[in-house]
This record gives sequence, C-alpha cells and structure tokens, in this order.
Amino acid sequence: MSDDAVSPEEVRHVAELARVDLEDDEVDQFARQFADILEYFETLDEVPEVDREADLANVMRPDEERDSLDKEAALRNASETEDGYFKGPNVS
Repeated sequence: MSDDAVSPEEVRHVAELARVDLEDDEVDQFARQFADILEYFETLDEVPEVDREADLANVMRPDEERDSLDKEAALRNASETEDGYFKGPNVS
C-alpha cells in the first residue's frame, strides 16, 4: 500500500471529528501512520480462517440469592449520600 492511501484531507476530517488541531507536518505523519495501519489490516485479511467450535458453552454459575447489607449499612461509609442513595460527582 502506498503512503498516499490516506489523503491529508481525510486526516484533517478525522482530526476535525475528534476535535484535534493538527499542524501540516502532523497531518503528513498521521497519513503515513494510517496507511501503515490499513496495510496491517490488509495483511490480516490474508490470514487463512481456521475452524472454530460451533457452540460455546455457558460457564457462568447460576445466580443465587444471598443476604446483603441493609441500606443504612451500605451507605455508612459513603462520602456523600442524598435521599438514601449514593451520591457521585456531577458529570458534564
């Protein structure tokens, strides 16, 4: 695969979607790196497929009910609670 397999315009487009500002030399560098990555994927396409097991077995144990902490005990060590629930940091 040639280094121009990924155009500078495509790199700029991906950078814009990712909200990343790139200098011109970085665009060229990423274009080469993306081309290398795509070449690796093409190499993987050439690997022959192998037979695999048709069915997978569930190795998980069945759910079991067990005694647990009551609400007050569970909240006792919480740094913050609100209305009987754990309170975490605001995420924006």
